[in-house]
Amino acid sequence: MTIRIRQKSKYQGDDWWRWSIWVEGTPAELDGIEKVIYTLHPTFANPVRTVEDRASKFGLHSSGWGGFGVFAQVFNKDGSSQKLQHFLKLFYPNNKLSEK
Repeated sequence: MTIRIRQKSKYQGDDWWRWSIWVEGTPAELDGIEKVIYTLHPTFANPVRTVEDRASKFGLHSSGWGGFGVFAQVFNKDGSSQKLQHFLKLFYPNNKLSEK
């Protein structure tokens, strides 16, 4: 399995969502990761965030009003790294995609 970024989100009302992203992979792949540096949209306070928590699958939790491209650099314990990207999609309760 190749690692990738996954997401979940929950609509809070008033065009606002809580969301989470994490690295999905086999247990062995996740065990080999040292840290993940996420780069969020520049409108976020502190848009570059480092996560070192293997137990959460290197998860990041935040909230916002619209979808955007997330970039992640995965640093492995063996010294290698890999770049990933994911477009965060936010849906209203009726499954309509937010167009913001």
